[in-house]
Amino acid sequence: MLQFGVHDKPDVDALAACLDRSITITGGNYHDDDLPASDASVELQLTGIPAAEQRYLVRHYRIDREHSNAYTVWLEMGSPQDPTPQQYARLKAAGQLQLLESPPWIKNTHGNPEFAFTLPRQAVSLVELSW
Repeated sequence: MLQFGVHDKPDVDALAACLDRSITITGGNYHDDDLPASDASVELQLTGIPAAEQRYLVRHYRIDREHSNAYTVWLEMGSPQDPTPQQYARLKAAGQLQLLESPPWIKNTHGNPEFAFTLPRQAVSLVELSW
């Protein structure tokens, strides 16, 4: 990636960490060209989670053009160099990490929960699964 860049197909990748009663997965959809493109389909299939748990809470946060993105809001404002206090408050709120949707509960499937979503180009998702 560093040597040749990302030109043919987007780089969709993830990293996971486990702590106590939760797993956190960070995934991104990157391409060097910041042009409109189809969303990537992502299917998370997790193993090794306690099978005794009946369900899992999924919190899905997103950074993209429409979520957790003060830059997009700043552009929509006309790129003010000296934002008013109201504009600054709006920019500050837009830059906070936002849930993509209301957190759903998913059922346990023999200790192997599955969670699917689409990920736009140039976007990052943070998925927290807790039990």
